[in-house]
Amino acid sequence: MKTPCIYIDLKKIEHNTSVIVNLCKKNRISVAGVTKGALGMPEIASAMIRGGVSWIGESRLDNIERLRKNDINVPFLLMRSPHKSEIERVISLADVSLNTEYEIIEALSEASIKNGVIHKIIIMIDLGDLREGIWPNELIPLVKETINMKGVKIIGLGTNLTDLNGTIPTIENNNQLVELAEEVENKFNIKLEYLSAGNSSSLKLLESGKIPSRINHFRIGEGILLGRETIYREKYPDTYQDAFTLSAEVIEKKLKPSIPIGEIGQDAFGNIPSVQDKGIMKRCILNVGRQDTNIDGLIPRKSTLEILGATSDHLLINATNETNVNVGDVISFDLNYSALLSSMTSPFVEKIVL
Repeated sequence: MKTPCIYIDLKKIEHNTSVIVNLCKKNRISVAGVTKGALGMPEIASAMIRGGVSWIGESRLDNIERLRKNDINVPFLLMRSPHKSEIERVISLADVSLNTEYEIIEALSEASIKNGVIHKIIIMIDLGDLREGIWPNELIPLVKETINMKGVKIIGLGTNLTDLNGTIPTIENNNQLVELAEEVENKFNIKLEYLSAGNSSSLKLLESGKIPSRINHFRIGEGILLGRETIYREKYPDTYQDAFTLSAEVIEKKLKPSIPIGEIGQDAFGNIPSVQDKGIMKRCILNVGRQDTNIDGLIPRKSTLEILGATSDHLLINATNETNVNVGDVISFDLNYSALLSSMTSPFVEKIVL
């Protein structure tokens, strides 16, 4: 076995998907399974589809292309705003894209007309998290400019909450999206097919039964992959949090002091270390580092182990309270979303599908 590696339990991902999709179905909500946290891995997309998602959401066109080449045959939602330099690829790879800029929508329309297709768009509205989206008062002017474009079709409105500044989905901001949709429908005599208001941070609101009935589309990544809602990172009921396991190998074990010797300056990443004196400890080095994952998002499966720090290529752990650890042993870790994202992206971490 090559280390470091990440084990991927597809049955647990399928189970988590099924739990969340079934709850959404009870509320007439369709789900796009978001695979960007897993580098658009086809096996994971397939597990999500078996679990019931009707779309796959991705932020990278390269990932969508890989998924299509591996016979993933559901609608693809491009979740990052299209780049003007990649308009032709957007048209050929994504069925639907999230949009905020008139200039981009116009380019999508022109490219679609040239290619004999109609590209579907969801207009994103910023309801407070200050990531992507137009302000609510810009919606009617943008729709007015877009509605008669021949190459694009507005199929819905959406919003993104929590991801950047932690803005919590509420009845109020969800109702605001509904009201904006109704204003568009009345003004332009159209019917919007989708109101895409939710991501994993909306699961608590959904569970409480307070999602407005017009909201009918969620984009779920972490809730499926790690079984957690994303406001407080609480475990979502009846889901697995260990569908992914990062494993690394012990390459050194020594008894050493817990504090460094000599005058202290900056470490390799420009930080000045602050180290607590715990006396002589059993220090182990593992063959994984900051080039491979977000060390701050790793949790040792054994509670007797403590992460001390990391460099580019080495993870230091305190194994003083662990009697059975030797050079060559493999240590397993749970991951938060940040560690999962970086581990799945790293070419140095082997991916092993169970």
